[in-house]
Amino acid sequence: MTTFGLDGIAHRTRAATRSLSAENPTGAKSNGARATAGTGALAASRLGRGWKISPSIDIAAGETTVLGDIEGPGTIRHLWCTTDPHSAWRGTLLRMYWEGDEEPAVEVPLGDFFCNGWNTFSQVSSVPVAANPNGGFNAYWPMPFRRRARLTLENLTAEKVTLYYQVDYELDEVGGNASYFHAQWRRSHPVPYGEVHTLLDGVTGAGSYVGTYLAWGVNSPGWWGEGELKFYLDGDDEFPTICGTGTEDYFGGAWNFDVPGQGYTAYTTPYLGLNQILRPDGLYRSQQRFGMYRWHVLDPIRFAEDLRVTVQSLGIGPGQGNGLPHRYRHTSDDIASTSLFYLDAPSSASRPATPDLLTLEVD
Repeated sequence: MTTFGLDGIAHRTRAATRSLSAENPTGAKSNGARATAGTGALAASRLGRGWKISPSIDIAAGETTVLGDIEGPGTIRHLWCTTDPHSAWRGTLLRMYWEGDEEPAVEVPLGDFFCNGWNTFSQVSSVPVAANPNGGFNAYWPMPFRRRARLTLENLTAEKVTLYYQVDYELDEVGGNASYFHAQWRRSHPVPYGEVHTLLDGVTGAGSYVGTYLAWGVNSPGWWGEGELKFYLDGDDEFPTICGTGTEDYFGGAWNFDVPGQGYTAYTTPYLGLNQILRPDGLYRSQQRFGMYRWHVLDPIRFAEDLRVTVQSLGIGPGQGNGLPHRYRHTSDDIASTSLFYLDAPSSASRPATPDLLTLEVD
């Protein structure tokens, strides 16, 4: 039995470690640093082959680039990337395909996958995801595959995107009970008044829900985060099995994320955080925007047949008079969600429609 984490470092295995990058696009043994042309060729022109000739790739407007096409069995262990410009974070789509399936298991804007959905850098210091200055994106979600893994990035913007990247993986047998990694992105812009934002709908099969990232734009004054996260499991219809107590509660905070004297207060911890607070500037940034993550690593939500996940767009309105407390009220906020889960199939029939650039766009 393979053990990961600190204990696993001391254990010998038969796994072979490999890595994909612009310096070794196939990941093959002894194939790194062989490039004679690339984005660094001019800068390295006096140094020669092996001296950072191809550290990155350029992705033309409208182009999709294959970052990796790996024959299994194996497991992707780490993704790192960074882009120029940062506006590409909401203008590119990261996709992952397992076992030769034509439908992607992962289709998410690059920035949202790394908890940076607003095209503005935010530090994330969690266990499975780290975003470091200034736009160094890392993910450690294990992604097993048995026959084939393919990763692509599509540039939907009207300008060239320069991408530095590395995909670290190991080639070894994959256990029979290993599930496939999935990620879906959805946006309600805005949430229709009185309705909910759906994170997942109609996912069928057996698996576990492991993570949520929300990029939340507020469209109403007052407190905005009363909405409950609800998980409908294995045949739940009108009522969910798991129902939270409020948005800030789900992300491990309390009392509106509001520390007296300093207001909204950001935090980033191993498994949950309010990593980003974008405040109005009195000019073009007219509304508050937030980024929040919750990783169900130690508390995965298991399902055996099907899964649906929603969050309410709900705030607090003025008091009702006569000494009565404030009241809840519907809001119509801008909510973009990234949902991460493992499933017993390499693709999901419930995948939402691929977003276009206008759907992804943020100012």
